[in-house]
Amino acid sequence: MTTDIILVFLVLITVIVLFALEVFPVDKIAFLIIVSLTLLGLISPEEAISGFSNGATIAVLALMILAIAMEENGVISWLTSGLGKVKGLPLFILAPLFMVVTAGISAFISTTAVVIVFIKIINQLSERFKVPKSKLLLPISFAGILGGSCTLMGTSTNLIVNSVAKNLGAPALGFFEFSMMGLIFLGVSVVYLTFALKWLPWSKDKNLDEDYSIGNYITSVRIKSESNLVDKRIEETFLYNNPELSVLQLTRNNRVHNSPGKYITLKENDELLLMCDITALSKLNESESLGVNEQHYWMIPEKSTEERESVSKLEERVFVELLMLPGAALLGKTLGNLRGYMQQDVLPLAIKKRKTLTNLRERMVLSSVDKLVLKTGDRLLVDVSKQNVNSLETIDNIVLLQKLDRPENHAPFKKYFSLAVLLMVVGLAATGVLSVMVSALSGVCLLLLTNNLHLDRVYKKVNWQIFFLLAGMIPLGVAMHNSGADIWISEQLLSFLDNQSKMVVIGTLFFVTMVMSGVVSNNATAIIMTPIAIAVAQGLQLDFKPFIMAVMFAANFSFFTPVGYQTNTLIYGIGNYKFKHFFIIGGILSLILWVLATVLLSRLI
Repeated sequence: MTTDIILVFLVLITVIVLFALEVFPVDKIAFLIIVSLTLLGLISPEEAISGFSNGATIAVLALMILAIAMEENGVISWLTSGLGKVKGLPLFILAPLFMVVTAGISAFISTTAVVIVFIKIINQLSERFKVPKSKLLLPISFAGILGGSCTLMGTSTNLIVNSVAKNLGAPALGFFEFSMMGLIFLGVSVVYLTFALKWLPWSKDKNLDEDYSIGNYITSVRIKSESNLVDKRIEETFLYNNPELSVLQLTRNNRVHNSPGKYITLKENDELLLMCDITALSKLNESESLGVNEQHYWMIPEKSTEERESVSKLEERVFVELLMLPGAALLGKTLGNLRGYMQQDVLPLAIKKRKTLTNLRERMVLSSVDKLVLKTGDRLLVDVSKQNVNSLETIDNIVLLQKLDRPENHAPFKKYFSLAVLLMVVGLAATGVLSVMVSALSGVCLLLLTNNLHLDRVYKKVNWQIFFLLAGMIPLGVAMHNSGADIWISEQLLSFLDNQSKMVVIGTLFFVTMVMSGVVSNNATAIIMTPIAIAVAQGLQLDFKPFIMAVMFAANFSFFTPVGYQTNTLIYGIGNYKFKHFFIIGGILSLILWVLATVLLSRLI
């Protein structure tokens, strides 16, 4: 093993740990990869930025823009409009129907965009007709992933695998070359998930105060001069031994005290970071002696008692919960500076973090309100007057979980024209007249020139994290090839699999890739594993394509964790799922598909 290979492995291990622990956002990790590989001399400066001009990266960006156009112009809503009328069907018919439609659309439009629309539909059915959303959200997320695996443009993973393979001298995959196998996986999965519905939680619609328990929300308050907390020790106040809330942090004169003890005396203008349930949060918000997030100067001005009573009669205020989707305008904003990005009447109160390995309570104690930022899958609780709830819909890429969406009115011409453009893109790419990248860029250009798509919306709604992730990970694949790390790993695998059958070789490759995709991004997994798969195929002097498809499918099939795929992250909290639902139900599905894929792919060798 050479020094270069050791350095590549050190970078690779560091990247995997950072991905798994979510210490940094994926786009920051991508820049870390580019800089570290360049400084270590493992790639040239030109190779370091090659990911930004890679055909797969540009194709993924163009397809994301097309998905935005399909959503903005009502194409996805139109294709799914009939599903809102099937409320009377039993679950064992309703669930597979939703899965088939989701998969069918996801084969040609971004899986995340499709699942977002289905989240809205299922929330409406849940609110109006008491359809249990926990029985539908996980199946449609899995179906979207499976549907996207059926065509070359269905997921960014497919495009990345194909691009990396072509750069390493492997033959390119056809648009529908693996669709039949993908449909087999989809069919088996739909049958299994229909039977598995009984193991999913049967959640009833809950009010916000019923849905959350202690520790769900993180917020901050400032102690006002007139507060009865001033000059009292924490143990003498309602903050001590209160089952409804916990004091995580006290900030005084810009000095931070984590987990303040009961003997600390509170002072005017002290800032407290609190973990509390919604009942306690409501009381805090109504308190005249405590300002929720007041240190950021965006609270409603003080009114007299008569004014407050008058306003409360005219404007009944409600709590509304907002789900952060990929590309949401509020992503990256802190609880403290959200006010500048929202309407005057909307008061952001608290953030509910999605569950990860790094945002456990112990980590929250070390956080401050200015570091508590919104990420994809998080939920933001806001206080708003009832008549202004609909104004929240103007915020890009959020879902109002506690309010029904208004009927969307899209211009018929835009809807039909956008669908025609999508069909043109699919047709040109499927027939081989143009590559996926060129056909997708042509479709975007046509939509822009006809004013059916506006760049200001594109800039706001594109998930730039995926773009930078791909641009950063591609140089890592180059470094593995330059250093010979991919050949070294393949030699170790060949030594381990010496004299084993082709089925065992394919099965091992598929299993390793699938397990890695449950911890690391599926795109990152594909970039790491594709060179290894090709090197193994070369070592065995076998056809490349079965090995390439093994990586492609396995990288997509990250069903056994809620963080393996973006759509799983989105539905994790909404459906009241626990990790065990993904680990058991998704794990069994992964094992079924692993066995099935091993048998089918080994027959192609």
